[in-house]
Amino acid sequence: MDLNPPPFSRFMHEGMEIAFFDEGDPSGDPILLIHGFASSANVNWVYPGWLKTLGDAGYRVIALDNRGHGKSSKPYDPSLYHPQQMAGDAAALLAHLGIGKAHVMGYSMGARISAFLALAHPDRVRSLVFGGLGIGMVTGAGDWDPIADALLAPSLESVTHPRGRMFRAFADQTKSDRQALAACISTSRDLLSPEEMARIDVPVLIGVGTKDEIAGSAQELAALMPRAKALDIPGRDHMLAVGDRVFKKAVLEFLGEGGRA
Repeated sequence: MDLNPPPFSRFMHEGMEIAFFDEGDPSGDPILLIHGFASSANVNWVYPGWLKTLGDAGYRVIALDNRGHGKSSKPYDPSLYHPQQMAGDAAALLAHLGIGKAHVMGYSMGARISAFLALAHPDRVRSLVFGGLGIGMVTGAGDWDPIADALLAPSLESVTHPRGRMFRAFADQTKSDRQALAACISTSRDLLSPEEMARIDVPVLIGVGTKDEIAGSAQELAALMPRAKALDIPGRDHMLAVGDRVFKKAVLEFLGEGGRA
């Protein structure tokens, strides 16, 4: 498999058109990939080589563009972007494809969505990989309000907040709908309680870059769950950890062990 974007299909859920790809070995174990904020299935999973890595390892690789992102519908109503709703899109995709249970891997916002998916639809989730989000899933991952302001600013040059500049530049790079992203960032950060995390009783791998200033501790989050383990991704920040080879190797080992933690 190469690093070129695969063909996408679409289905409807709750009035949203959700774009997705379904690649790799159709008879392989399915893994559902859920991308991060301001990203897309291609940006998170195809270009950094995850589709190739997982496809070459024999998996059936499924990834969706979250609502507000990529080729999916982009409403401007913030009330439509809670992680419970985006987790519902992911569950509906598995049902649409006739997949009973899958490994699920999410990065950053996608990790949060994956956790909500595991809580709402535990029968759908075989194992979990959280990338780019640790204890921030519970405690909050810093000040995000300047990001909405940065997304709606007239230009990147007018943005001074460092994290705001980072995400505005990323949104420009990915040619995203910045108004949809501003709506998404305002409501997609719902937190999970320690008690809710403790109810996630599947194997979990949590990978966070050692230079990631957004995610929070992978070890602290792992300690809340009965079957979780943490992975330090050496020398990587929030933007670069996603495609790291240490991360890929650890994920393949985790999945190869049946997702045991």
